[in-house]
Amino acid sequence: MNQPTPPSSLLGRQFFLMTLYVSVILLSHWLAYQLRFDFAVPDNFHREMVTSWPWTLAPTLILLYALGQFSGLLGYFSVPDFKRVLCATGAVALFLLAVRYISPVHPIASRGIILTNFLLSTVGIAGVRLGLRLARERRTGTTSGQSRPRRIGVIGAGDVGASLAKELIARKGLGLQPAAFFDDNPEKWQSHIHGIPVVGRPEILKEPRFRLALDEVVIAMPSAPAKRVAEIVRLLQSLQLKFETVPAIDDLATGKVRVTRLRPVEILDLLGREPVNLETESIKRIIHNQTIMVTGAGGSIGSELCRQIAAFSPKLLLLVERCEVLAFKIEQELITMGHRGFIRPIVADVCNTGSMQNVFRTFKPAVVFHAAAHKHVPMMESQPAEAIRNNTLATANLAKLAREASVQRFVLISTDKAINPSSVMGATKRLAEIFLQAFAAAHPTPTRFMSVRFGNVLGSSGSVIPIFTRQIEAGGPVTVTHPEAARYFMTVAEAVGLVLQSAALGEGGETFALDMGRPIKILDLARQMIELSGFKPDEDIKIEFVGLRPGEKLFEEISYTSESYVPTPHPKIKRFSSEPLPLETVTNALGELETALDSSTASQLKILLKKHIPEYQPCID
Repeated sequence: MNQPTPPSSLLGRQFFLMTLYVSVILLSHWLAYQLRFDFAVPDNFHREMVTSWPWTLAPTLILLYALGQFSGLLGYFSVPDFKRVLCATGAVALFLLAVRYISPVHPIASRGIILTNFLLSTVGIAGVRLGLRLARERRTGTTSGQSRPRRIGVIGAGDVGASLAKELIARKGLGLQPAAFFDDNPEKWQSHIHGIPVVGRPEILKEPRFRLALDEVVIAMPSAPAKRVAEIVRLLQSLQLKFETVPAIDDLATGKVRVTRLRPVEILDLLGREPVNLETESIKRIIHNQTIMVTGAGGSIGSELCRQIAAFSPKLLLLVERCEVLAFKIEQELITMGHRGFIRPIVADVCNTGSMQNVFRTFKPAVVFHAAAHKHVPMMESQPAEAIRNNTLATANLAKLAREASVQRFVLISTDKAINPSSVMGATKRLAEIFLQAFAAAHPTPTRFMSVRFGNVLGSSGSVIPIFTRQIEAGGPVTVTHPEAARYFMTVAEAVGLVLQSAALGEGGETFALDMGRPIKILDLARQMIELSGFKPDEDIKIEFVGLRPGEKLFEEISYTSESYVPTPHPKIKRFSSEPLPLETVTNALGELETALDSSTASQLKILLKKHIPEYQPCID
């Protein structure tokens, strides 16, 4: 916590600055006359010099005080401060010239002397303040306890790299001295930024004369493609150079952190995908000043939905979450972000039809994002009744309540595991999709029903990344299911942004699938994470193959062959449609499952699921 400046310290600093400013202004006033008359001032002008100095000194001091030049710390002086000094001295010069023009009788110096005095006082005041800054930087640089600063190479000669170098030059106490820039753009080579040369591509570090001259490398490319960042990381690892990176571009843009807040490169930096451009006006039309409901609001997807929806200023944002701790957590986060007036946490279970009916009747939401679900694949294999109740039956009940409440749009958050499912989780989500398609076909108004599928979310609580992190911290082994196992990955922000875009595009009855790029092998992911932690795979940290767990597949798919693909205006969103089943058929299937929930074994429920989803390949003990 910042302590208030003691009055004695503040007064002492102001007195010191007053002494400096008075000395500089009077010296500039005297020197302006000397320069005007080649250091031989005539008697009449000498009298003018003696009598006119208060007209320069008083207004300059008043303006410097008004512009905050008595309250700043002595050792800090920046471009904005120089502009304020220039404003003060320039205003005084204009004032004196105006007085000379208006009044025929005045004790004010001639125009030439006024202009000379303006230049001298500006340079003098700025020079003194800059000298104090340089003295501070030299003092902090030599008291950091290091024999010499660490020489760093900056990869990325763009705005972020330039800002980093400027900060490091100014803050010598950090003990980091930028020595060279490296950049992929040939037009920047052989140029200088803040006096630091741009020597070439990062690959030039393979040459010993560059590599051996550096103690460390900083990757200053927060908006670069993840593929290129991964290439640079592999290069630096092969050269055994220590490296860090600057904060994420979003944190820099919002001012959360300074560019000098360096951090280790993380796996998300290497798996991150290209920024997604959203057509925000269409999203704003369905959210702004509307009541929006998010189920599962405390989960990885639900909480990010709440963050992004809040940015569009809804009339009311309903955070439906059965865990009061998670509901409180996301509520407080949104309030901290400045979204106070329209946040309404609701502790309720989507499986409780009575509670949900009360929510719909009370708040009448315009758009519902249904993210609440059981998603843990192996756990649901042993508890299919809970997956059916939460993932399928609750979705059907919410859809019916949404139609009764005249909700405009209902968006089901689905999964790529619903395609040719091998797990209970995937099968129950697939059955929820089938119901929504049938329900939308039978009831085209007033509600538009749609589903959105996507793959694994990077860094979510149940993903492999936090699991691998804990295993590496424990010294291994890192457990991988199969050498060929691969998954699609998306960042949670990208996935949710595209969910919102899909909601705006939906006309009813569609299933949207997000472009997830290429699948990533889990083994490659494990190796990269071990290497980023400073260890060697299979030497320092062992990798063990434990086999596929019940319900897991080697590969995931993005659509059924029977589904017809229709392009959308957004390149990363695919629209699929298929012939819906009769609503009566699907309703009977759900009724049969609901009846069997409390009287059937796990195996019996899986067989019943397969009856209604023929492509489902259950794992039965």
